[in-house]
Amino acid sequence: MNDIWTTLADLGDKAAAHVLLAASAIGLAIVIALPVAVWAGRNATVRRISLGLASLVQTMPALALLALFFPILLSLRAVFGEGLPTLGFLPALLALTLYALLPMLRNAVTARENMEPGVLEAADGVGMTKWQKLRLVEAPLAAPYVMAGIRTAAVWTIGAATLSTTIGAPSLGDPIFAGLQTQNWSLVLAGCLASAALALVADALLGSIEHGFAVRKRGWVWGGAAVAALGIFASAWALYGPVRERSGETVVIAAKSFSEQYILARLIGSQLEKAGYRIEYRDGLGSAVVHNAVSTGAIDISIDYTGTIWTNNLKRADNPGREEMYRIIRDWEAQQTGTLVLGRLGFENAYALAMRADRAEELGVRSIADLAPVAPQLVTGGDPEWFERPEWAAVRDAYGLRFARQRNFAPTFMYNALKSGEADVISAYTSDGRIAADNLVILDDPKGALPSYDALVMLTPGRAGDAKLKAALEPLIGKIEVELMREANLAVDRTDAKKMTPDQAAAMIAQRIGL
Repeated sequence: MNDIWTTLADLGDKAAAHVLLAASAIGLAIVIALPVAVWAGRNATVRRISLGLASLVQTMPALALLALFFPILLSLRAVFGEGLPTLGFLPALLALTLYALLPMLRNAVTARENMEPGVLEAADGVGMTKWQKLRLVEAPLAAPYVMAGIRTAAVWTIGAATLSTTIGAPSLGDPIFAGLQTQNWSLVLAGCLASAALALVADALLGSIEHGFAVRKRGWVWGGAAVAALGIFASAWALYGPVRERSGETVVIAAKSFSEQYILARLIGSQLEKAGYRIEYRDGLGSAVVHNAVSTGAIDISIDYTGTIWTNNLKRADNPGREEMYRIIRDWEAQQTGTLVLGRLGFENAYALAMRADRAEELGVRSIADLAPVAPQLVTGGDPEWFERPEWAAVRDAYGLRFARQRNFAPTFMYNALKSGEADVISAYTSDGRIAADNLVILDDPKGALPSYDALVMLTPGRAGDAKLKAALEPLIGKIEVELMREANLAVDRTDAKKMTPDQAAAMIAQRIGL
């Protein structure tokens, strides 16, 4: 329990960023929804179209809606220029705004439709203009119902804002996603509690405003609005005000959604902090998002893998060998994207198929070729990307793999599923310490269907000429052996008393390699 309170106390910046993001989305949704609702109340066609579109947005999962704005904004750079942000606050703001529209629109339109005809006729009878009728009659009568819609939208938005972590916007989703991946349940619970608390506070404040409109007491309205505004101002002050000294140039480091990436991002961050840089982390990003973000300047540094770039970006299915693959990728990045491949960290984290040793022995499976005949009896599991990646298609087609069932798991839970028997074969990572700890066997790949996966340090084109930054990172190149990376990964993924945080594991690596 003490761990949870300590973690909650450290979430100040994340909570402040969450408040600003959610408040901005709710505010923008109000600005859009209320005029549209007024128009829709007077025009049946507008009412059908606006409510239909808002309902359509609601049918989309919030995570998908957030992710879609990355390619949309990326394509809009052709119109608005390279300075248009594609990750972080802007795409999250736009997606959450759309998500908040439906309850506001529906409540406002419903309130207008259910007003007593006699009241509206009386307003017309005394000669009120349309504006006077809206301001003096319709708005006061509809206000409690509109506020009810805003309350619903606020709770939805605060909850959905935790997913903005996946597109690089800091929020209370950061500890939730990091905790799920590293099995740090204090982080998960702290993030959930903080998000729930924000939602409850927002609902209470908006509820007081709703009550004020209902009983015609301005004190309730202004009191709730003042406290809400104070909270938003305090959040902005905490993030951007002169509360603490802010010095040094900011470098943004990306991490994909597994433990190794969290560790390496912190290792790189610690090196740059020593060199005088300020560091921001964007955790939990997908492979395609990370590569596009570093090549377009949305982030400064990422850790990627040769096999991922080879299959996803170069669209290559052949396997020319480890050294040649690295050379081709380095040259392609320089020529096509301007991204600098600073170098290899020294270890390979390849995709591989893994089984429990006892299960593999029982079935007589030592290689993927041995697996093919028994695959129709087995369940295979993979991370959320695996079954959509070219590597899966390549290994499936090379060996004719046809499993009884495919299941998606978060990387951490994928190993748990193998241990518990919910999966027979998984797409493991060769630098994962759980392979040895869980007594798993890696199946041989005699046909070479899976490419090599050297870990690379990637610098955005705008940082390619930063001699100071490159000098700070050079001591990492070629220094991390796979055994050390496995040890660090296991230290973060384990659940016993020897468990480490990504920062602690990064410090261990730094000490071992003499930094």
